[in-house]
Amino acid sequence: MALARTVIACTILLTATAAEAAKPDRSYGIWQNPGGSVQVRAEPCGQAMCGVVVWASDKAIADARKGSDQPLVGLTLFRDFRKVRDGVWRGRVYVPDIGKTFSGTITVRGKDRLEGKGCLVGGIGCRSQMWTRLPG
Repeated sequence: MALARTVIACTILLTATAAEAAKPDRSYGIWQNPGGSVQVRAEPCGQAMCGVVVWASDKAIADARKGSDQPLVGLTLFRDFRKVRDGVWRGRVYVPDIGKTFSGTITVRGKDRLEGKGCLVGGIGCRSQMWTRLPG
């Protein structure tokens, strides 16, 4: 009888652990920049997280052409982000308007907000933006 309870308890624990591991990271999803001009899908790419532009306004597309000849939609802006801890990632951010890549962090702030921060070399000249999660 005790063995049966132990087996049942272990089965429940393993099932709960597997279910937790199968949940997608809360950082993943579609996020919109503060101006509503760009939407990025944060998704796994290998052992890292990447952010790919899935929609952009005409103005954002035109601005991006100033710094890059690559189409904005489909471009990876968040590159090689590695998880530092739950909801916090560190990697590189590509800014197509100027055609440059900077070091950056992404921090999930609650259920529907994400703070993106990029800095020049040595952590100077930092800028941050608060992005909003879109449904879906």
